[in-house]
Amino acid sequence: MGTASGDDDRHHGVAERVNLSARRPFAEALRSGLAETFFPDDPFRGFGALPPGARAWGALKYFVPALEWAPRYSLDKFKYDLLAGITIASLAIPQGISYARLANLPPIIGLYSSFVPPLLYAVFGSSNNLAVGTVAAASLMLASIIEDEVLPEDDPERYLQLFYTSAFFTGIFQTALGVFRLGLIVDFLSRSTITGFMGGTAMIIIMQQLKGLLGMKHFTPKTDLISVVGSVFHYRHEWKWQSAVLGICFILFLLSSKHLRKKMPNLFWVSAIAPFMVVIIGGVFAFLVKGDEHGIPIVGDLKKGINPISISQLRFDTKNAEIAVKAGLMSGILALAEGIAVGRSLAMIKNEQIDGNKEMIAFGMMNIVGSFTSCYLTTGPFSKSAVNFHAGCKTPMSNVVMSVCILLVLLFLAPLFKYTPLVALSSIIVVAMIGLIKVKEFVHLYKIDKFDFCICMVAFVGVVFFTMVIGLSASVGLSVLRALLYVARPATCKLGSISGTEIFRDTKQYPHAKSVPNILVLQLGSPIYFVNAGYLRERILRWVEDEENICKGHGQDLQYLILDLGGVTSIDNTGIGMLGEVHKGLDRKGIRLALTNPRLQVTEKLVLSGYIKDTIGEESVFLTVKDAITSCRSTGRMNCETVVDDKQDYILTSNERHGDIRQRLRPHVWFGKRRATSPILRRLKYMD
Repeated sequence: MGTASGDDDRHHGVAERVNLSARRPFAEALRSGLAETFFPDDPFRGFGALPPGARAWGALKYFVPALEWAPRYSLDKFKYDLLAGITIASLAIPQGISYARLANLPPIIGLYSSFVPPLLYAVFGSSNNLAVGTVAAASLMLASIIEDEVLPEDDPERYLQLFYTSAFFTGIFQTALGVFRLGLIVDFLSRSTITGFMGGTAMIIIMQQLKGLLGMKHFTPKTDLISVVGSVFHYRHEWKWQSAVLGICFILFLLSSKHLRKKMPNLFWVSAIAPFMVVIIGGVFAFLVKGDEHGIPIVGDLKKGINPISISQLRFDTKNAEIAVKAGLMSGILALAEGIAVGRSLAMIKNEQIDGNKEMIAFGMMNIVGSFTSCYLTTGPFSKSAVNFHAGCKTPMSNVVMSVCILLVLLFLAPLFKYTPLVALSSIIVVAMIGLIKVKEFVHLYKIDKFDFCICMVAFVGVVFFTMVIGLSASVGLSVLRALLYVARPATCKLGSISGTEIFRDTKQYPHAKSVPNILVLQLGSPIYFVNAGYLRERILRWVEDEENICKGHGQDLQYLILDLGGVTSIDNTGIGMLGEVHKGLDRKGIRLALTNPRLQVTEKLVLSGYIKDTIGEESVFLTVKDAITSCRSTGRMNCETVVDDKQDYILTSNERHGDIRQRLRPHVWFGKRRATSPILRRLKYMD
């Protein structure tokens, strides 16, 4: 059954038929499937028409985006990037020191991590808005995993080496994902999971900052809420009221700057430099009053100079590599999810596009080279990127400007930050984390999707009361379980016709849609695989049974089942077997089966398996539901070839009326070449 002549045939009452002769060679089908899986954006389209040299240059520009924008760079763009770079540098200094302290690392490591990685991102990154640096959630996750193996107080050298080694494995993992275009792994972190995880992480980070806000020297290495609160009160004799008062003042100042930005968006730079001002004011105050002698602990000495080489400090022995791989992979996935999400959200505002796979390669290169130069994990933090965006950045050059500013600090100004009060750093972290607890988003999820809300809360509660790994793993597991349930229990619906149109829609969604007498139309909306084949068989037969009861209530019988396969993107051998079982079950009831709008991937397998030719026949496959219903109605006058009685045969012609046929039939009849049992007898009077 090939394709008919199209619209002209419809004008003459001949419906276009489904093309069942279309075939794709296996190699083409495999290539198409792999391309859709790994290259959905088709990044190399148009390369085929170029000469070899141009193709090579195009491929190089794809992997090194700086070659794309650098030749067109102008002084006019640099003015914007210069302002943006200086602005984010003022934020990078306090954040770098603060997040390094959060990870229990030397504060100078935070400045190192804000120098080298931004240079790499400017070369390999595809986002014009992303600003690179360390992030609180990944810093705390790394610390919580590595501290299970070694505490910074017990062996600070090995503790630091594990951070470098973790960054190396993170970079290898991220680069591999980008090169082999496996970004779909990151998609398992749903928005609900990230919202709950970041909210829970922010909550425990805020609780952990009580150590700095209260001037305490001892604290628990655990991250769960119960342990943190218990530690705060266990060491209450270490509380310093001077530190607490100063911390409250800093928090109020930072919150006021954020409030000012909301009221007057043009003054965004005030909130951007507010953390830097806290560091400066706090340092001057601590220096003048000798804060370290009066209950206000300070950062301490910071070495002057650029990043020392740390390749020799990477630890690949079995004992250390195991924990480094675990920390690197867990934090790497989290960093990717945050960085790519931030880049995409900012790009959408400017109507720009970023390539997630390029971003993975850029992040990977940052962390590999960073692990060689005394840096720990870096990505694209939201707060710094938002400041970069609002400051008017035009290209990744703003990251270069920030890196140059950090270089000057490392070379000349680093020792001046020794007087920075720890309470100032804790205040900066607390205010930054408050914005990550998205209560409105929690409420929104609860209103829209209760299951998504549960996924979010599992991550939140898991992080707050257990560990970050448990919270993230449980939420991801629940998300995957939900996806599997959607695959294993796909939705089916009964279709009815919308009055005055040829449109058929779900009768539950459109209660006014009318069912077709004696015909049941079902829509299958998912691939048919071994996972869901059994469920679909039972669900289809249950639909049929329910419809039979409805028809009997109106003094009628169900004669046809039409399956709309437009939403079935693929089918496997088990699915084909399921359709065969459904056909047998319907045949025993005297109900005929018709298929509508099967896709190419489905028709190929149905034809090759013989299901269409040997089971239902090509005449039972239609392009639309309307065509199928029209054909079903036109067969109301049955052409029965032979009727067999225990004693004699009758030859029936198509001119005989159904009433006459019903009177002459006996319990066994043949319709065409198919044998039909006695239930058919009750249906003949409804065939007209």
